[in-house]
Amino acid sequence: MSNSCLFCRIAARELPSAELLDDERVFAFLDINPLRRGHALLVPKHHAAKLEDTSPEDAAALMRATQRLTRALAQATGAPDATVAINNGPAAGQEVAHLHIHIVPRQAGDQAGPIHDLFAQARPRPDPEELNDLAVEVQERLAATVSRGGRA
Repeated sequence: MSNSCLFCRIAARELPSAELLDDERVFAFLDINPLRRGHALLVPKHHAAKLEDTSPEDAAALMRATQRLTRALAQATGAPDATVAINNGPAAGQEVAHLHIHIVPRQAGDQAGPIHDLFAQARPRPDPEELNDLAVEVQERLAATVSRGGRA
């Protein structure tokens, strides 16, 4: 836990929140600036700034809790769907430097649109060869992490 981290302090119950879920590894609460009714934030209790900084065990716990919480939020809000997102780092819009998953209940016609609408400005389609080159590079980096025990 980081004493200066807002989300660490919320997960430790040093600051108030509308708590949704608390277990050994994760803590969830309602966002105080919600995009929709039921907008929740899910955080690992062990401080990690970004997804790649967290342990595999905490990442797995986050995904299990995301599944459970998404279902419960759908039932509680009547929203049949949800946007589940991670703003992974400042360039991606992360405002609090503690890994967190947004779960935003969604209704048909809520005018929010798909995530691709965030980047609606002209996006040229990449060349298939460029896609292939990037895929090969990522595959090589993944293979290298496996040979080093699974961590980059």
